[in-house]
Amino acid sequence: MRRLGKHIMGQPIQKEGQNRSTNQLAVSSTIHCLKGCIVGEVVGLIVGVTLDWHPLQTAIVATILAYISGFSFALLPSMKHVRQLTKLFKAIWLAEAISIGVMEIVINLTDYFVGGMEANSILEPIFWNSLAVAILAGFVLGYPANYLMVKYRIRQKCP
Repeated sequence: MRRLGKHIMGQPIQKEGQNRSTNQLAVSSTIHCLKGCIVGEVVGLIVGVTLDWHPLQTAIVATILAYISGFSFALLPSMKHVRQLTKLFKAIWLAEAISIGVMEIVINLTDYFVGGMEANSILEPIFWNSLAVAILAGFVLGYPANYLMVKYRIRQKCP
């Protein structure tokens, strides 16, 4: 009956093994993307809090740095020759842009509302506690986006 419901709803019918591999690849992709995001995010937050920037300015810089580090984490392991850079970028840009975008929105909003962006110093526990909560939230809400991209073949195996 469950198969019939999926068929009627127009959803692809997946076998048990296919669904498991989709989940595994989605988790792997989310972790891979999150690692790249975290590098830029942490650097941006440290700079913004240390220089006492407005939270919006801090979030913008952190997001830009997260995109740079996220794309670097995706491109550099696969790049053997400089001329492959354009081909590699075309293959990964959409999935990386979506994944990093979702994670950055979640991470920055969480960090702002928990209070890390408004800490007086990076030595205050609220800075690191809010960053930890934000990273966890980035994974939890980034996973569904990566799952759908893997399922519909927008995202492939990470390098």
